[in-house]
Amino acid sequence: MTKSSLPNFGLDGKVVMVTGAGRGIGRACALACAEAGADVVAIVRDNSAGADLVSAIEALGRRALLVRLDISQTQQIEHGVRDAVAHFGQIDVLVNNIGISRRSPAESVSEEDFDLVLGTNLKGTFFLTQAVAKTMIERRVGRILNISSQAGTVTLRGEAIYCMSKAAINHLTRCLAAEWGPLGIAVNSISPTFIWTDSTRPYLSDPAAHQQTLAHIPLGRIGETEDVTGAVVYLASQAGSLVNGANLMIDGGWSIA
Repeated sequence: MTKSSLPNFGLDGKVVMVTGAGRGIGRACALACAEAGADVVAIVRDNSAGADLVSAIEALGRRALLVRLDISQTQQIEHGVRDAVAHFGQIDVLVNNIGISRRSPAESVSEEDFDLVLGTNLKGTFFLTQAVAKTMIERRVGRILNISSQAGTVTLRGEAIYCMSKAAINHLTRCLAAEWGPLGIAVNSISPTFIWTDSTRPYLSDPAAHQQTLAHIPLGRIGETEDVTGAVVYLASQAGSLVNGANLMIDGGWSIA
């Protein structure tokens, strides 16, 4: 194999926008893309949540812009995207990581929680994606990566609304891939299982919950953020340039067990 035929996983010269970048998977995605060579637009709800992230990205020799944006508020989206494009000139990759859940038996779900989860996971994701895609369509190039969940494929008791929102994201991914592919924009989704983060640690640290979770995963381990970020870098890079409309399961086999 010649050097020229080796896959290129670098993101040099790219600008990557990551939502929910203040912590957990979003933060890990932002850092992984920076390590691969990208400049990063970090979308956070609270500026204080991402202050150290900017320093960490700059320490890698990359540029970072922190944008405070609540994607459930559509009036904020246009301003946030405009500021990012004004600062960097372009957005090459959008990583839609933000997502929330309100655990409840289906018969007890409130209208308030229903609107909150779908307003963020679906409405917010769609309209932010639309705003960013408009800038990509002008340039006829771009990548959109939706961080979905195994919950969009398997059933989780007490998570009906969250599961519904992620199943919708998976199909939205396919619809956008078909519509925007001819315009040079590839759209894919990534569906992780339980990943060790600050938000999941309290649950997964309970021995019973930990064992119950592992019982569903044929590979026998909880995911790490690196399991997700590897897929993000791949799909954002030249190495993944022909992948469009895919949903990559990073679930250790949960969905097939």
